[in-house]
Amino acid sequence: MTRPARVNSARLWDSLMEMARIGATTKGGVSRLALSEEDRQGRNLFVRWAREAGCSIRIDAMGNIFARRPGRDNSLAPVMTGSHGDSQPMGGKFDGIYGVLAGIEVLRTLNDLDIQTERPVEVVNWTNEEGSRFAPAMIASGVYTGVFDLEYGLSRTDAEGITLGQALQDIGYAGDQAMGGQPIHAAFELHIEQGPILEAEDITIGVVTGAQGQRWYEIELFGRSAHAGTTPMKHRLDALLGLSRVVEAVNELGLAQGEEGRATVGWVNVFPNSRNVVPGRVLFSVEFRHPDEAVLETLDGQLCNAVSEIAEAIGLQHSLKQIFQYAPIGFDPDCIAQVEQAAITLGYSHKPMISGAGHDACYLSKVAPTSMIFVPCVEGLSHNEAEHIHPHWAEAGANVLLLAMLAKASV
Repeated sequence: MTRPARVNSARLWDSLMEMARIGATTKGGVSRLALSEEDRQGRNLFVRWAREAGCSIRIDAMGNIFARRPGRDNSLAPVMTGSHGDSQPMGGKFDGIYGVLAGIEVLRTLNDLDIQTERPVEVVNWTNEEGSRFAPAMIASGVYTGVFDLEYGLSRTDAEGITLGQALQDIGYAGDQAMGGQPIHAAFELHIEQGPILEAEDITIGVVTGAQGQRWYEIELFGRSAHAGTTPMKHRLDALLGLSRVVEAVNELGLAQGEEGRATVGWVNVFPNSRNVVPGRVLFSVEFRHPDEAVLETLDGQLCNAVSEIAEAIGLQHSLKQIFQYAPIGFDPDCIAQVEQAAITLGYSHKPMISGAGHDACYLSKVAPTSMIFVPCVEGLSHNEAEHIHPHWAEAGANVLLLAMLAKASV
């Protein structure tokens, strides 16, 4: 039996470590905010490596970089892979960039083995996936796939009022290629899991079948500020007390959904936020995630009822607004099957998974057959300087990516 193709594990790891030196932090992570000087340096390195692998480069109006290796028939739609190169302010050195550099390693391996695919193969480095500097997240892949228009994307601003379009000009990555519109035969995104499941279950490959839907809310509770020393407990209209009960209710709603449930209160503002004043107002977020839209709709009603009942019981007024809704994503069955078959061929343990996080692949799935591949990360830690994966996990994910792409590109 012919041994299946495999990537050069040492070369892949060396590439990851070299890229990690750009924007390196003292605790072992990276800080490469979108369109920063560090991001510019990381983009330059990606472009250099892609050109050394024989690729042509094109850059679109949102700064997305596409590196193409030609196929036998370049009139055919390409098979695409990639992820993002930007990071959180104090992020890890594998989130996003692992998928980009694994794509480069696939190109290098095809060159090493003198494999000419029937279709072209592309590696993409998406702009501003994290949304740390320019909100919302995944803005450039969103513009590429028509979720947002180009004017909206370029007009996003950072905390200093700099637009995304100006930042692209500043670092020299304001491209002239059209946004989207090109057919894509298939797309795969390789990523660290960013959660604890694969490591805890000693499984090497997550075969990602879809992504959770999301609903975000902003809630205000209005009570009455009062002196903490002179106002008896029974006379208080404590907005923070209402918040504490809503937090408990949100947690219970999440637990009730079993393994797929996610319910979070992650952002809170308390007014007047003084140690000797009973809080008169709180403003906070609630987020639900689940792969079933019907469950999200049920959670919506349950949240509204819970907030109303809690507020009434304390004597508070309230306001509840849904500020974001993102439907669950189902990935392409054949792309999923190719990932699973690659894991089987290579002898890797694997399981189907739903992504709890948003990824560029979620938007890309709107215009192309798409799926994702997950590998474990230590203790499920991500968006953290201590984020880590083992070299054999990095190799395994890239090997699966290589075989899945070959299956789609060679036929």
